[in-house]
Amino acid sequence: MNSTAAKVARPIYIANGTVLQNDELVRADLWTDNGHIAAAKVDGDALRLNAEGLLVLPGIIDVHGDAFERSIMPRASVSFDLDLAFQDTDQQLAANGITTAYHGLTISWEPGLRSLDNAKKFMAALAAERGKFRVDHRVQLRWETFAFDAVGDVAAWLAQKPTPALAFNDHTTSTIERVESGNLTKLAGWASRCGLTPDEYVAMVYRMAERRAEVPAAVAELAAQAKQSGAVILSHDDVTKENRAYYRELGADISEFPMTLEALHDANSHGEHAVFGAPNVVRGGSHNGSLNAADMAKQELCTILASDYHYPSLINAAFALTKRKNMSLAQSWALISKNPAAAMHLTDRGTLETGNRADIILVREQDGLPQVVATLSNGELAYLADGNLLK
Repeated sequence: MNSTAAKVARPIYIANGTVLQNDELVRADLWTDNGHIAAAKVDGDALRLNAEGLLVLPGIIDVHGDAFERSIMPRASVSFDLDLAFQDTDQQLAANGITTAYHGLTISWEPGLRSLDNAKKFMAALAAERGKFRVDHRVQLRWETFAFDAVGDVAAWLAQKPTPALAFNDHTTSTIERVESGNLTKLAGWASRCGLTPDEYVAMVYRMAERRAEVPAAVAELAAQAKQSGAVILSHDDVTKENRAYYRELGADISEFPMTLEALHDANSHGEHAVFGAPNVVRGGSHNGSLNAADMAKQELCTILASDYHYPSLINAAFALTKRKNMSLAQSWALISKNPAAAMHLTDRGTLETGNRADIILVREQDGLPQVVATLSNGELAYLADGNLLK
């Protein structure tokens, strides 16, 4: 069924649903008022949504998603304007129940899609388009630690509101390690994204690596700016406990996509959140041979799931964990709502507690898969896939 979306200023009455509250599923009604979850019935002309047979769940919070890149560049050398790409991405987010999204904006020394110039255009367009969005769009500045020319811009962006998150990413070293080990499986794609041949791309990587001695100072500068701005800091692709300790010292208390049990256990032993990709769960394993996210979630080592490169995987991963790993829905849903809210210091969302933002999704299971039938973002109807809910 085609979706419809409407802005509503009046209260919303969600009737007869099965609501996730206080880590339990209970049959209850829910009211929203002025963009927040109300404690009781609200007087006035409320929009009624009949949630009979539906789950009423907190909106999904995505701490890292770069599927928006496919809306910008669906094929190598084929690009679309950012206003159209944002519109497409916003619709995808709402339709998949994602009410808060941190776009993983890679800022690299590479030319092309992940260049500093493109990042500047992205940040400017995001600011210009923000008032048009159905859901809450934010940014994770995924800064390549060899992108020295971008340090000033990243520092300035960290001072913006809403405050971006900052992720330290060293793709340069890992690329060299891949090349020298003979693992060239992704090289052609990376080069194509930059408009280069594989040989040209490798030569550029090695030229950048010659500046390795400059990395620690650049990292320290941006870590200090992030702390000053109150930004959440993440490390990316931790391999060793030494990696984790280094970034922890800089203020990074989230390990994003840890590559080994050594790094993961070190994060866990320090009470830090560990982020894994939801597609890893849905597909039954990592596409690049990394740790199995479902197993890590069952062992309570994975505390957050992110869309990574596929928005529909978030809701599907939560439901898959309940079936494959015998986790309760409250446990699996925390990985995409309550835990990311806590990690990103978003104290007004992540649960359906009274007073929180009314970020709510209505879900039915159909043919064994979860289907988002309505999304409320800040108390407004952002997505509606079934008009019968209004009857």
